[in-house]
Amino acid sequence: MHGTGRQVVISGIGLLTALGEGPEANWKALVAGESGIGPIRSYDPSPLQTRLGGEIADFDATRFATKRQLRTVNRGDRLALAAARLALDDAGLPHKQAGGDELGHRAGLYLGGNKSLGRMEQLIDELKVIRRPDGTADMAHLGRHGDVIMPPLFFVEGLPAGAVFNISQTYGIRGSSTFFAGYADAGATAIGRAMRAVRRGDADVALVGGYDDATSWWSMTLLDRLGILTTRNDRGTEAYRPYDRDRSGGLPGEGAALLVLEEKQAALRRGARIYAELTGYGAGHDARTPPAADPEGRGLARAVRRSLDDARLAADDLGYIASDGAATRLGDTGEAIALRTALGPAVGSVPVSTPKPQTGHLVGGGGALNAAVAALALHHGVLPATLNLDNPDPVCALDHVRGSARESRPSHAMALARGIEGQAVALTLSRWA
Repeated sequence: MHGTGRQVVISGIGLLTALGEGPEANWKALVAGESGIGPIRSYDPSPLQTRLGGEIADFDATRFATKRQLRTVNRGDRLALAAARLALDDAGLPHKQAGGDELGHRAGLYLGGNKSLGRMEQLIDELKVIRRPDGTADMAHLGRHGDVIMPPLFFVEGLPAGAVFNISQTYGIRGSSTFFAGYADAGATAIGRAMRAVRRGDADVALVGGYDDATSWWSMTLLDRLGILTTRNDRGTEAYRPYDRDRSGGLPGEGAALLVLEEKQAALRRGARIYAELTGYGAGHDARTPPAADPEGRGLARAVRRSLDDARLAADDLGYIASDGAATRLGDTGEAIALRTALGPAVGSVPVSTPKPQTGHLVGGGGALNAAVAALALHHGVLPATLNLDNPDPVCALDHVRGSARESRPSHAMALARGIEGQAVALTLSRWA
């Protein structure tokens, strides 16, 4: 009971990953240990060091967006639009696309992502006309004729918060809204800030989470040289190995994870199905030069403690952690040390796992996916395993769920997210009786 005494519950989950569409399909695949990792097929990845990822096959954006919207959004925005519809439908909330009314001024929208540009294909094709015979660029020609060379909607497509506008317009969300740019921390931060907004009474319902087209050629070009992805393409579905002695980096995955947060009494009045209560939010920072993580995970340890304090829980109250699991040498070590620091002796009795070896790292949506997994684990009483964790590294010693899913009925869970520039977020969730 914080401040106004308003409690926040999760009443809807919209998921799109390489494992499937919707919470049921994704949960079934996660628990069964299925993998959505494979060779990148949407373009030729041969110039890249990393050529694996979690792509969503046969995604049909026309099911979720109008023709007009599709002219002004990139693939990541399209995934966000789809997850928004899936989350609202899962929550059973009447909305404009289902014959209902606008969600109105008491509804908020908080999203996180990593978008930097719109669709590049048409721009690249158009810019060929400014190339001189010797291969150099004729910038004077571009200056004179840029108005016809540049695709007219290119800059609109590239707006980082484009999904915020399109989702707000589609569903009539007229309350508080904002966009957080970043890595896995972005979607998790969006969830935490929205939780506080509902607690304060700024909103009664909020659509929140993160998304990313992390396997796109533009995103891969950026990630490929940072030293955070595995280059063991020969391993296929077994390449992503968090906390394993033989880990060598992560793999990207495209997707979106959006949640519907509601004030508890409002959700109960309409008979909503509740997955879990969102009870705590904490954040911290490593304060180191990126992309190197702090060896002791100082920012993450602080985020975990703050989240527990916010939820008014002790370390030994936790029964599950959906971990970050970056699969880098330093990242996994720092995460394990941070959890041991923040939880103390209780760390040995808290099961830990990550969905990333099955979905890929959703980058801007990674933290939001962990929140969804934690909520589903509380709801179903099952903890999914970490795939490919065959030989746990002693320096990453935790109670890892590995091999197969573990039946459990934890009362409280935590979802972690870390950013590439040292950001760290921890969200605490509690089981709904």
